[in-house]
Amino acid sequence: MASKTIALRAPLKLALTLGLLTATAAFSVAPVFAGDCPAGQAATTDIQAHPSKPVGVTDTVLSAIDLSSKGEAWKGNILRLRKLVVQPGGVVPWHEHNVRPANILIVEGSITEYRSTCKVGIEHPAGDVTAEFGQLAHWWKNNGKVPVVLYSADVLPPAMHEDHMM
Repeated sequence: MASKTIALRAPLKLALTLGLLTATAAFSVAPVFAGDCPAGQAATTDIQAHPSKPVGVTDTVLSAIDLSSKGEAWKGNILRLRKLVVQPGGVVPWHEHNVRPANILIVEGSITEYRSTCKVGIEHPAGDVTAEFGQLAHWWKNNGKVPVVLYSADVLPPAMHEDHMM
């Protein structure tokens, strides 16, 4: 009976050791998330030309909530949900997110984001979600053959109420 117990422990020890090695390897490699600048392509200075006008973009506000009732710090801010459709070749022009945080969900198609902090375009296929906040400045282009549909949820500060683009 003792030899049977010892025989069962060896595969269990091997399985635990392999599991530990696999977990260690998984956590020792820096994760790469969809929508991030590829490894080795980060930029510290903006090296790209910036389109300043929208091209082939429809921007529809689906819902807006005035957040003023939530206190003085929120006075004049608007939480809004928009649907944007970017036609093939269409451009969402250069803009910043230091005062306007946003979450973007790509629903149909695929769109390329050009960030001030990345040397190459970042592809966002349908299903991708990207958070835009802080020192982020960028523009987007539909390099594909079909329209791109995306939803943007953002907090619009009072100073930007006339700014209807992404």
